[in-house]
Amino acid sequence: MSRNVRVGVVSTSWWADSMYLPALSPHPLADVVAVCGRNRERADAFAARWQIPQVYTDVDALINSGEIEALVVASGHETHHPITMKALNAGLHVLCEKPLALTYADAAEMAGLAAEKGLIHCTPFTYRFMPSNRYIKELLDEGYIGRPFHLNLRYYTGYSLRPGYSWRDDRAFAATGVLGNIASHFFYLAYWWFGDVTDVFALTGEFVERPEVTPEGKPYERTEDGAYTLLKFANGAQGLVHASSVCTEETVFGQRHEFDLHGEDGTLRSVIDWVDGQEVHGTRRGEGPTRHLPMPDHIWGKLRRDTVHNTYRDVFRVEDHMTRGWINAIADGQPFKPSLEDGAIVQRITDAAALSGRTGRWVSLEEIG
Repeated sequence: MSRNVRVGVVSTSWWADSMYLPALSPHPLADVVAVCGRNRERADAFAARWQIPQVYTDVDALINSGEIEALVVASGHETHHPITMKALNAGLHVLCEKPLALTYADAAEMAGLAAEKGLIHCTPFTYRFMPSNRYIKELLDEGYIGRPFHLNLRYYTGYSLRPGYSWRDDRAFAATGVLGNIASHFFYLAYWWFGDVTDVFALTGEFVERPEVTPEGKPYERTEDGAYTLLKFANGAQGLVHASSVCTEETVFGQRHEFDLHGEDGTLRSVIDWVDGQEVHGTRRGEGPTRHLPMPDHIWGKLRRDTVHNTYRDVFRVEDHMTRGWINAIADGQPFKPSLEDGAIVQRITDAAALSGRTGRWVSLEEIG
């Protein structure tokens, strides 16, 4: 029988404000009882805005408070592993943002502990839940393209065009640039759609000039702002994920997604332009040119269809996807996907791509331990 779940949130960032609390606050089974932030004034304001009764500035105190049974970890990349490990050891269900950790070894440790403890966990790869991507998955599972040959996934955005130092450009805090920030989303889609990845080759670049030192005057190692990553799949298929944060995409989200998937029996194509385009096109052998494949009502559900931004909002705030689905899974005692295990798999691909980018060679995922 479903029951209410007492939730704590680590982070008072814009992402917690725009993604997690709008999903959790109206959920009938979620009681957000505590928030933790480093800045007390900001945490108090966040709590007041969302009517959260308890405020912490010490994450250990929150984890050990006895007030929560589930924790959303949406803090900086370098904090994911230590906070999640403490939460899991305390018996808390965990949703931890991607990239799951700074290394695959840490991510695998997190996933292993979650499984050992029998807890319900989530790595929130948001784009899995967009209707066009769920429809592609359904078509693939039905055999629309037959035996998969290759896919080409492209993620264009422009946040790295801004000059100056950012923690996202510093390997000490982010580990990788576009590989972890945005390519990881499409590494997950590639894995979800085509199966296990065995080998990768990455060509990475740093296109925008940055200061050679941090604002504190310390030298730092730069992350990449563009990357082509070739994928070999266990089933013999091939893939390319192109991720760039130096593209001028003047849309609501300042980004664009393009997908091509080919197989023995057919082709699927999709573009999400983050304005009003979110269609799937396809053709099967002998049918002629690709045509629009209308998404069925069970894919759309209650989502608005007028703009991509409204669809995106409704995916996470109206339908029970991702955060809301994780809460339902906890309440019902059921496992959830994407899990920390999925997050670790993607972290392994990301680490292999980063190693390939540094060494200029193909990297087997078996090398990443």
